[in-house]
Amino acid sequence: MALEVIGTGFGRTGTDSMREALNILGFGPCHHMFEVTDNPLMKARWREFMNSDVPDWPALFEGYRSCVDWPSAHYWRELVPFYPQARVILTWRDPESWWTSFEATILRYVQSAQDRESVGVRIIEKAFGDRAADRAQMIAAYEANVAAVIAMVPKNRLLVHNPGDGWEPLCAHLGVPVPEAPYPSRNTTAELQKRVGLQKTS
Repeated sequence: MALEVIGTGFGRTGTDSMREALNILGFGPCHHMFEVTDNPLMKARWREFMNSDVPDWPALFEGYRSCVDWPSAHYWRELVPFYPQARVILTWRDPESWWTSFEATILRYVQSAQDRESVGVRIIEKAFGDRAADRAQMIAAYEANVAAVIAMVPKNRLLVHNPGDGWEPLCAHLGVPVPEAPYPSRNTTAELQKRVGLQKTS
């Protein structure tokens, strides 16, 4: 099974909502950081890759038809040409809004994680080095990624999608009918904080 959809947007740009949307539209299973953390086989393969930097893309995405979020979003420059038939989606939100969400969730997780070899920690280190807590640097990195995707991915393969855009542009891009279900809204800041242990459960 080859990837049919590749997400290039950073985590906290509506990627979990997009994951659910792609699953609903028949492009699942969709690979996402939650798939890495919840799937022992994927976790082992991605940990090995984090240490070797020698990719085996078919193995890293075995069983998946699409990918969004970390860790795959960091490797879109390699994945887009490796899967030349795949459609590309850049999930987007306002840079300031993205930073606020990233700082409250992913950054706090990376700073507090006990397992420094986890894929979630390693991919942020690979993507941003020691700059992940620097607001100005991170917003610049976010904007640079958006600009690079738009500049490098052929227009006929690319959709820039804000979660507020809903189904219509996504379905048109993928060539599928618009479903009756509402467009997903998943993984709020509070939900992710609870999932990664940053918020006490009742």
